Amino acid sequence: MYAKDAIGERCAIGTTDEITVEGIGKRFGSTIALDDVHLTVPRGTVFGLLGPNGAGKTTLVRILTTLLRPDHGRAVVAGYDVVHDAAQLRSVIGLAGQYAAVDETLTGRENLKLVARLYHLPRREWGPRAEAVLERFSLTDAADRPVRTYSGGMRRRLDLGASLVGRPRVLILDEPTTGLDPRTRMELWVYVEDLVRDGVTVLLTTQYLEEAERLAARMAVLDQGKVIAEGTANELKDRLGGAVLEVAVADPKDLERARELLVGVGSGAPSIDPARNTVSVAAHQDAQVVLDAAARLLQGEVPLQDIALRRPSLDDVFLALTGNRTAVEPAAAQGPKRWGRRSS
Repeated sequence: MYAKDAIGERCAIGTTDEITVEGIGKRFGSTIALDDVHLTVPRGTVFGLLGPNGAGKTTLVRILTTLLRPDHGRAVVAGYDVVHDAAQLRSVIGLAGQYAAVDETLTGRENLKLVARLYHLPRREWGPRAEAVLERFSLTDAADRPVRTYSGGMRRRLDLGASLVGRPRVLILDEPTTGLDPRTRMELWVYVEDLVRDGVTVLLTTQYLEEAERLAARMAVLDQGKVIAEGTANELKDRLGGAVLEVAVADPKDLERARELLVGVGSGAPSIDPARNTVSVAAHQDAQVVLDAAARLLQGEVPLQDIALRRPSLDDVFLALTGNRTAVEPAAAQGPKRWGRRSS
């Protein structure tokens, strides 16, 4: 049985998972990058891999794309073992990394033909496949311009398009929207959704919470090389068991004082978001929690801008699971929230 992929090529359909990771481990010297990771990704879905910098996301991507050998464990992608069937696997996967890997001295069309050649495709296929990608990603008018004249968004679209020249069954996107403006990011989300409708399986690593919730049917949170949670967005949010009490203080200098006063009010440790001047804590869906918190803050002489209960976000889930604080980038410039920590 077959189905058409992203550019029209047929590809075999199985009833099993398209990506299977069983006990993968990887160490760099004394640093454990991956620690007994298990994952399964059904065909024709987006699976989100979330976590802070240094969590092990890119290491796992490099293993799944045959760029790195695991120390132990086994991974199968599109029916091929990543170690024993590496050559065959490379012909059925696509990869778009964190930065656009395009040659600025070549035109967009030349870049795509070069990728077709690297896939060892017949020469007669180079032109048609390049044209199909250029049309799909609205780059036809700029096809014969040097890539150095492209905007950042155009380069990212070309890079994503290059990953589709081989008409992959599995597309692995490693933080593909890093550094893009909100409009270009949303355009790329639409492209990814179109690919999945065509039957492509997508593994998406991201630090953007909104991106994961928009695209991924299921997701896993990776931290310090371990999968610490897995499920749908709602399943992960339900782990907090109710709501989040969020307090916005009038003066940023009072954030730490407010955090101290809210200890014991909810069901977890309060966390500070300095970019929004808020303190949050997991709590029961009960108005009494709001009254208790307001009384403590009033007695502690901490002026407030707002206090309310809200539904948990993926950010709240991550904080509850790991205890790590988050770094929030300006929404107008960088888009949704990102988890900030050490680099990979």
